[in-house]
Amino acid sequence: MSILSRLFGGGGAKREAAETPVEDYNGYLITPAPQKESDGYRVGARIEKELDGEVKVHHLLRADMLRDRDEAAAASLRKAKHLIDEQGERIFR
Repeated sequence: MSILSRLFGGGGAKREAAETPVEDYNGYLITPAPQKESDGYRVGARIEKELDGEVKVHHLLRADMLRDRDEAAAASLRKAKHLIDEQGERIFR
């Protein structure tokens, strides 16, 4: 990483994404991906599933805001699971 990147915080999003584990839930892969905002973190996640040999992806982004990144990641995981339980594969349409 260059000195400018370290000074100005470059690579932080990649580092945070690497710290968030992917969870397998009923055949779906959920990656919590809270988005940094000025007031905290917005609840968000990436949901993936392989259907007919093709990986389908749904990006979940909610208006919910939490101050702590870990709390936002946990909430993102809960919201993604709830969405999967409610809609199943319809989330990819």
